[in-house]
Parts: sequence; C-alpha cells; structure tokens
Amino acid sequence: MENKNYTELSSLGEFGLIDHLTRHIELKNKSTLKGVGDDAAVLDYGEKKILMSTDMLIQGVHFDLTYTPLKHLGYKAVASNVSDICAMNGIPRQITVSLAVSNHFSVESIEELYAGIYLACDRYGVDLVGGDTTSSKTGMCISITILGEAYAEDIVYRNTAKENQLLCVSGDLGAAYMGLQLLEREKAVFAGQPENSQPDFTGYEYILERQLKPEARIDIIKLLKEKNIRPTAMIDISDGLASEIMHICKASQVGCTIYEEKIPIDYQTYKMAEELNLNATVCALSGGEDYELLFTAPLDLYDKLTALESVSVIGHTCKASAGYTLITRDGNSFELKAQGWVNFNKPETKD
Repeated sequence: MENKNYTELSSLGEFGLIDHLTRHIELKNKSTLKGVGDDAAVLDYGEKKILMSTDMLIQGVHFDLTYTPLKHLGYKAVASNVSDICAMNGIPRQITVSLAVSNHFSVESIEELYAGIYLACDRYGVDLVGGDTTSSKTGMCISITILGEAYAEDIVYRNTAKENQLLCVSGDLGAAYMGLQLLEREKAVFAGQPENSQPDFTGYEYILERQLKPEARIDIIKLLKEKNIRPTAMIDISDGLASEIMHICKASQVGCTIYEEKIPIDYQTYKMAEELNLNATVCALSGGEDYELLFTAPLDLYDKLTALESVSVIGHTCKASAGYTLITRDGNSFELKAQGWVNFNKPETKD
C-alpha cells in the first residue's frame, strides 16, 4: 500500500532533517544550557561548563578504505570531534568510542585503528574513557562522543555575531578536498592494476595529509587567548567555508561580504585544482573537512588579527537584508551559496 505521507530524506538534507527532528525539543534540566544547534552542547555542572559533541563516520559514505589507512582513520575520527570543542572555544578532555565492524576485519586491523585513536588522544591531551563495540553486517561504523570544558564567559556560540564585524579563518582552505580528489583519481587509474602498483604522490604530500590526517586547531584557540582576542562567534569548517559562513550568519541574523582574494589557499591546492580543471576558490568555498576555524571579531581587533601568521581576515558581517556576497578578484559581486557536503542525496544524483 502506498504511503501518501512519504517524504524523501533528500528533500530535507542533513541540516533540514536535524531541524525537523528537533524543532519540538523542550529542555527539562537546568543543567542543560545549550542543546541542539551549535558545534557542541553546553552543560552546567559547576564552575566550568561541560561541552559535549558526537560524530559518526560510515564506511562508503565518509571514508574509503581503499586508500585510507586505518591508523589515519582513527586519528581523523578523534581530530574531527576535538575540532567541535575548539569551535566552542573550549578544551577537549574525554572521549568515548563506539565501533561496529563486520567479520571482514581482523583483530590486527582494529588494533591499527585504535593506534590512531590513541595517537590523537596523546596529541590533544584527551582520555578515552569508554564506548561500545558491536557487529555490523557490512563494513565499519565509528561513533565518537567527546567531552570538553570551558568557563561560561569563554564559550563562543554561532549565534552571537554582530553587524560590521570581521570574518576570519585559520590556516588555508580547500586542501582536504583536493587531497580527496587526488586519491579518487588515483583509485580510478590504478583499478585492476597489480597489487604492487603504487601511485606517485610526490609534490602533493600536504593536500594528502590534510585529507587523511587533519589537525584540530587547538593551537589557534590557545593563540587567541594568549593575544587576548575573544571571537564573537565561531564554527569549525567541516562542510565548506560558504556553508559555515551561512550557518553563523543565519544563527546570528546578519549578512556578510567576503573577498575572493583574501581566502587563504595553499600552492598545492591551486596546483591540483589546475590539473583537474577545477576552480580553486570554488574548492575552498565548497570543499569540506578542512577543520579550520571560522570566527567573527570586532573591527578594532583588525591590526591584532592581521599580525597573526595563521589567521586571515576574509571579509565582514553586515545587515541581514544585504544577504551573503562574494566579491571576486576582478571586483564582481555574486551571491554566496552553500554547495558543500550534503547528506541524504538520492543515489542517482550522488557524486
């Protein structure tokens, strides 16, 4: 019998589905300061507030074991969660790891995965305090929940940007996406080749590392604190710069203008984009998994921020009625659109 109320997930997308499922949530506990709608929840259990976030990685959706070493995968799974705590201006403390695997995997392969998890825990000063394991009919699923902490006055949300503030990013953008495109290209080229055949990645080490072993920018959080710079709003760049800018603007009810020439892009990203006949700026705007920080700050901090080697001022906020604008290198204006990673695409339309 046909279900007349059937709604395809692709009609909502990831964030639309989240909004749909959580729109009627009513917080019942005084200890819940912030629930759904930011990079992490905020819980009140004393002088410092508890930050909590969770992330899930699915084989065939978020990672391809054809070219992703299990040790790198474990490290990346932790780093992506640490990045959420950084985006709240907090310090990561503990994680739990839940893992579903098929019997295709050996004990040794799972040990490799956990070697990467432990390496990331050491890197970020995080304790692994629990989790769960279960069987899977096909492939692997990794789910990590992370706890962090921060004083209430230090926590930075997405919805607290104001008009006429600076838009800033850490590091450079688009490299992780270019690394993925390189890996996908080589996978196709070497399909059916002898097992000992190996691609030559000389000259592309940086973009590969950005894809396979990204780093959460806890160093930027520490640097900003050292310089007495407190962002007014912040988010991490996991789904593409344009998408994350619009998350902040929508949550804060402001518009924005960003400048193409100010977007930081590494040489290897430009080089790979040229090889693939792609526009490097589009890759920086729409490519995901950079795990850099995007934040807003008052105009009077411009000199301080531009003096920091690892931070770029790429634009400013404005009235919401002005919308979202990209100014190109030749001075043309275009509406900024989010075209990054989208979950729940129809199978026939998914890349």
